[in-house]
Amino acid sequence: PQFQGGFIWDFVDQGIRRYDENGNMYYAYGGDFNPYDASDNNFCANGLISPDRVPNPQSYEVKYFHQPIWTSASDIKNGKINVYNEYFFRSLDAYIMNWDLSVNGKIVEEGIVSKLDVPARETVELQIPFSRSNFADTDEVYLNVYYTLKQSEQLLQAGHIIAKSQIEVNIPNHKFQQLSNNPVGHAEIIAPRIKEPDVNRVIVEGENFNIEFSKVDGFLCRYDVNGVSMIEKGSSLTPNFWRAGTDNDYGARLNLKYKVWKNPVMKLNSITSKVENSMVYVDAEYQMPEVFSTLKLSYVINNEGAMQVTQKLLTDKGKKVPNMFRYGMRMRMPKEMYYSHFYGRGPVENYIDRNHNTFVGIYKMTTDEQFYPYIRPQENGCKTDIRWWNQTNKGGIGLNFVASKPFSMVALNYTIESLDDGDLKDQRHSGQVEPADFIEVCIDYAQQGLGGENSWGSTCLPQYRLTYKDYEFTYQIKPLDTVY
Repeated sequence: PQFQGGFIWDFVDQGIRRYDENGNMYYAYGGDFNPYDASDNNFCANGLISPDRVPNPQSYEVKYFHQPIWTSASDIKNGKINVYNEYFFRSLDAYIMNWDLSVNGKIVEEGIVSKLDVPARETVELQIPFSRSNFADTDEVYLNVYYTLKQSEQLLQAGHIIAKSQIEVNIPNHKFQQLSNNPVGHAEIIAPRIKEPDVNRVIVEGENFNIEFSKVDGFLCRYDVNGVSMIEKGSSLTPNFWRAGTDNDYGARLNLKYKVWKNPVMKLNSITSKVENSMVYVDAEYQMPEVFSTLKLSYVINNEGAMQVTQKLLTDKGKKVPNMFRYGMRMRMPKEMYYSHFYGRGPVENYIDRNHNTFVGIYKMTTDEQFYPYIRPQENGCKTDIRWWNQTNKGGIGLNFVASKPFSMVALNYTIESLDDGDLKDQRHSGQVEPADFIEVCIDYAQQGLGGENSWGSTCLPQYRLTYKDYEFTYQIKPLDTVY
């Protein structure tokens, strides 16, 4: 209370626009101008907005916490909320409250409160007249409120959103059903089968799908449904514990401290398969000697080619091993499957310690729209608190992802490797990184937070770290063949 507050360094990225020999625009920073000037790399580019005054993703989080109006639940089930005016010298009569009711991600009711009689530094209870008949006890319901200017003020136009909040109205337990067979109109289940023993692969065939696992590394390496490949040829669904280092990661030297998780040795101990209850079960077990762990990957495949995947890490509690950047898996999908349709936090990229500004809702974006060209290439594009995620082509053919708990997803035209500078920051620029010829999809139990208390040594707060311990992550992949 006795301090005025913290200050953010800097406001604007101080890069200079340049073009390379191929016509790609990039922002030059320290080290780009000659080989002998003193330089701290891109430390001049740590602002809230880019040189062309486009807001960087972190600016939305700053705006949220700097907003002057705060909304909280009072008797929310009956539509009562508290509105706190943080201003010192003005009431809220210059603003209108717009509200909507979101049920399972869809807006079902909207309204306006045109008179906000809330004096400076005071809290007033308001009644929002939404209808309880619009949702059931099993529905996930949020009240979204937005405070907008009635008239233009200085640089801000009428209708500008000055503050917003998302309030939980009804949050049931997360819904997740264990995978089972689906009759799909047949009188009886046509069960998948394991093809005759093959030296190199475990081959699973169904009425309309072919799935293969390599016996060399145990990974899923083929996933064809109705003749369409869901996995890019030559790639696999693999465990993933790494991200391209952020500026904060490099400042804290996490790219070096966590390096044991970048490409850890995974020695396949065994891979087994069987048919049981008219479904196929495939289990692979690995030793990870560098991190003193055992990893178990289990797959259940039903008659439609849907899969339930369980990734289980068993650690040695007596060993001291660094934290990991993320816990999950990654796969490459064909480049045509660049449409993302999801229920979770969006549309701006968000991470577990930087997602307060993003509301839970249903969003549609392309992978290109989800990539943010930070001046220096680095991790980006994550979405948190995902309930479901569809990654498809324009016609709706692709895959649906759900998990046993809200999870994180990334779908980009860039690989982790293409955005990763390695041990030390390289002299690179996002505009010069070539997009991949496929879509890289990361399905994560969680990804470590970004930190940001400073950018020269501090990592994220303890509650946002992925410490060395046992983890278990169960998710499902289901084929989609209809337009969403």
